[in-house]
Amino acid sequence: MIVWQPGAVVVLRSATVDDSAFLREMLAVAADWRPEAAARSGDEIVRDPAVAHYVVGWPRSGDFGVVAHDDDVPVGAAWCRFFDAGSHGYGFVSADVPELTIGVVAGRRGEGIGRVLLTGLIDEARQRGVASISLSVEADNPAVALYLDVGFVEVSRVADSPTMVLDCRTA
Repeated sequence: MIVWQPGAVVVLRSATVDDSAFLREMLAVAADWRPEAAARSGDEIVRDPAVAHYVVGWPRSGDFGVVAHDDDVPVGAAWCRFFDAGSHGYGFVSADVPELTIGVVAGRRGEGIGRVLLTGLIDEARQRGVASISLSVEADNPAVALYLDVGFVEVSRVADSPTMVLDCRTA
């Protein structure tokens, strides 16, 4: 599907097993989002047990995601994964609410690609009958404004990182 948004014309498609390496790269981008942070490689990120579970074994049953391309070059990805109370990520709220991870390559941020990815992922969640999506984000991350704009609401906070939930049925 070709998606146009002011500033971003990209092709959006479903994420597949062939996207595993790119999802690792986008997880590194998401985890190391601060401009002054040295982003880890995809190989380094999967050695970090605090975040590796977001991509290791992609895709598992229930996983879904989207990848944005510009001229056949991937420029971002957003995906959801279900966890349980015994093994989960930072944005866990319940076993029936998948956690969102999203990343856009460094040179393409600020073009609207994140919004395209997020709205495409929400559409995919609706088609799958997923009622809600959760995420955790550091409070000073500029992406907070995007999450609020599409309808995420803060439901809890750990240190300075809000856990946010989107009701996909009303967004």
